[in-house]
Order: sequence, then structure tokens, then C-alpha cells
Amino acid sequence: MSKQVIGIDIGGTTVKIGMLSDSGDILDKWEIPTKKEKGGAGITADIWQSITAHMAASGTDKTDILGMGVGAPGFIDGETGFVYEAVNVGWKDFPLAEKLKQDSGLPVFVINDANIAVLGENWRGAGNQAKNVIAITLGTGVGGGIIANGQILNGENGMAGEIGHITVELGGHLCNCGRRGCLETVASATGMVRQAMHEAKEAPVSLLAARLRERGEITSKDIFELAEMGDQASQQIIDRTADVLGLVLANMGAMINPSKILIGGGVSKAGEQLIDAIRIAFEKYALARVSAICDIKAAQLGNDAGIIGGAFLVEQKLLNVQF
Repeated sequence: MSKQVIGIDIGGTTVKIGMLSDSGDILDKWEIPTKKEKGGAGITADIWQSITAHMAASGTDKTDILGMGVGAPGFIDGETGFVYEAVNVGWKDFPLAEKLKQDSGLPVFVINDANIAVLGENWRGAGNQAKNVIAITLGTGVGGGIIANGQILNGENGMAGEIGHITVELGGHLCNCGRRGCLETVASATGMVRQAMHEAKEAPVSLLAARLRERGEITSKDIFELAEMGDQASQQIIDRTADVLGLVLANMGAMINPSKILIGGGVSKAGEQLIDAIRIAFEKYALARVSAICDIKAAQLGNDAGIIGGAFLVEQKLLNVQF
């Protein structure tokens, strides 16, 4: 009988857990709440208790499990699975891999949640097992990950692939990281809404300004919807956001030379309207040989990317499975 693999994606609200086959098929998946009381000290015990309950219900023995691959937010040492800080969960100097190993008695491998999603997306999603990939997630913040020569880039202390914290605007808006002008302050949902508030003041007769007066707030979804209706103020926000993203990705392309750039997250659900604009900007700024070989497309796996990536991480570490 082939082994099963456990993929885990720890978020600030829920922990997504999946039992997968060794080929990456999801056999079972579920979520549990992320209980952040007492600095998140009980999260690992909650995870293993939930897994053992599902294993008992399905008749799965621990000997059937190859290992666990875990994605977690924050600053993580990919070699040891040590979490230096994960603000959304409450961890600081937390030995995540060690705790889960103690609870489960299984091999456990931990990397940043954005990186584990890239592994999943490249294994069973839009990446199609490419050797060189840049992935970017546009949500409340901007996350990202890089696969180079078939390997996820973690860097010296887990900071590789922090695309959202590339500086794009000197002296720009304050970012959650404490610096100013990060990509996240422009291209996240939060950044787009900030742009919208400014544009609504600059163009008081726009549909954008009217929507703001009507509802008292603006969302990134509103911006894309109003642009489709022909609102120029909203279109300017999309164009600027896409232009900045295209420039950042073109500069990254000169270093990584990827065959795929994958764009995911809630903002990317605007679809080809945004993807096309990013593609145009990328081709404008990138070296011709870089853009000629690179396909920019939407990520496909959604919320399953992390648990699928967790399964791949285990197989890569224990079975030397490669892209």
C-alpha cells in the first residue's frame, strides 16, 4: 500500500489540514480554528488531536503516514522549522517542527506559508512542475515565493521571496513591516483601497466617488467592478497597480529568468482584467529574452495550494522527489 502524506496550512483564523496520496491527490481535507490564546501554545496539540481523530475515523494507521509538511506565516527557518515570529498566530521563538514531531512521532518539515503554496501550485496546479517559477499572492498583503532550479528559495534565515517588501516608492506609505513604500502598500487589497480613497477625492464626479458616498467604504472588488463599467478613476488604480507589479516582476525576471509567473490571492480573482494588465507592464519593462520565455497566469489551486505543497515538501525531503 502506498503511503499517505499530511499537508498543513496554518493561518491566523483557521488551520487547513489534508490527507493526500503520494501523487498529490487529496483524500480528505478539513479545517480547525486557530486558537491563539496563550501565544498560540496549544495550536500544535490541536492539530495532532484533530489528525488522530480523522485517522481513527478512516481506519488509517500512523505507519501509513510518510510525514507532515507544514506552511506557517511569519519568519521561519526552513532547515529547522523554527518560527522566529508569526504575528498573526501569536508565536515568537516557537519550535513548530519540534513540537509537532513530539506530538506525532512523525517526520515534520516546515516552511513559510507563501513558499509552501508555491510548491503546491507548481506540483499540481498552474506551474506544471516548472523548474523556475515566481509566485505572488495579492490579498490583504502581498506574499510570494520563488522556485529556482527546482528548489524553493528560503534564503539564509527564511526571508527569501518576500516580494511584498520590495521597495517601490521611496518615502511612500508606511508598511506593516515598519518601512515605507513596500509593494504591499500599493498592490495589496489594502493598498488599492488606499489609492481609491485618494482618487475619489481627486475625481469627485467619478463612479468611484459616488460608490464611496453611497456605501461609506470601497473594496478592491468595487474598483474592478467600476472599471468594467467604464469608470476612469478606477481604471487608473488598476493600471498603476499593474504597472508597479509588472516592473517588480520584470526586475525579478532578470534575476530568476522564470518560465512561469503565477498570480494568486483574493485580488487576483478579478481575473484576466488584472492578469492582462500585469502581462502588458511586464513585457514593457522586462528584457526581451526574459519575457519571451515567461508565461504569466492565474494560480489554480486556491485554498488547497498549501496542503498540497505540504505533501510535496515531505516527498521532496524524504523521497527526493524533484520538479
